Amino acid sequence: MISEDISWALGETIVDATVTAPDSPGKHPCVVLVAGSGPTDRNWESTLLPGTNGSGRLLAEELTKAGYVTVRYDKRASGPRAQQNMALLLGKVSLESHFDELNGAVSHMLSRPDVDSKRLFALTSSEGAIHVLYYMDHANVVPFVGMVLTGAPGRSLSDITNYQVESQLAAMPNSDDLVSRYRALIRSFEGGEDFVPDASLPEPFNNLVAALSAPINQPFTREFWCFRAADYIRYTAVPVLVVIGKKDIQTDWRLDGQALEQASQGKDNVSFYYPENANHVLKHEPRPREELTAATAMSAYNTPESSLDPEALRIILEWLGQHTK
Repeated sequence: MISEDISWALGETIVDATVTAPDSPGKHPCVVLVAGSGPTDRNWESTLLPGTNGSGRLLAEELTKAGYVTVRYDKRASGPRAQQNMALLLGKVSLESHFDELNGAVSHMLSRPDVDSKRLFALTSSEGAIHVLYYMDHANVVPFVGMVLTGAPGRSLSDITNYQVESQLAAMPNSDDLVSRYRALIRSFEGGEDFVPDASLPEPFNNLVAALSAPINQPFTREFWCFRAADYIRYTAVPVLVVIGKKDIQTDWRLDGQALEQASQGKDNVSFYYPENANHVLKHEPRPREELTAATAMSAYNTPESSLDPEALRIILEWLGQHTK
């Protein structure tokens, strides 16, 4: 296997990536890996979580063993250039800026002599599904011939976040008043108003809306807030595999899976798989689902002893194999 670090300029910024390729002649199918949200880098590792055993790197290696060229890239808010890039992107982060990153990765791969341009696939994690679906909605791009969307949100971020927050507030004293105050903050955010904290709300909920409203995150957070992957997958013509693990505590395989399945009714190009023991980043999670919390589950994502879930890996490789013939 050949592994090569590359980079390319995007405006004043730099995008860094890693390409892996089989050490054999000829053209090979290609998989573009797209990471999830926040400071998640090309390896699907985050500065917010311990460990350097990211699923993105492990998946790329497994795919290359199976005969695929892969590329995985740092979104500009992640990786070693994050601070440098974000100083240049203040107030410019958007769905379109994420499109530019992905389009750059695709363009680079299509220029390689070992890549078969007619067998170009995407494999995404979480928020990455949104960027690939948004990419496919453009008319002037080379489309993917198939997409594997893992941990894909079927509901909008607003639906997911509001449900989680209001469930927490409902368990507190004066819950009706707290929910009303939270909704008022969200309406202000959605209306584009400057963030003003509500002293009556617990600090974590003020911090949440403050982060959503922060100028450095605009206009992306407002665009992302209402983006529904289900609305895009409904019109997708290429083959799609949705994989959501039953041990995923960030995307719910029932709620998000159901939203995507409903949007795909009558479409024979979209299939679904829910591995019994895969977590949000496709690692094997042996603990019972009822014992998992956000803190306990996420802290194990990239630890040295974590490994890809064999069931999830098998179904992805089988699906790709069926569509590369």
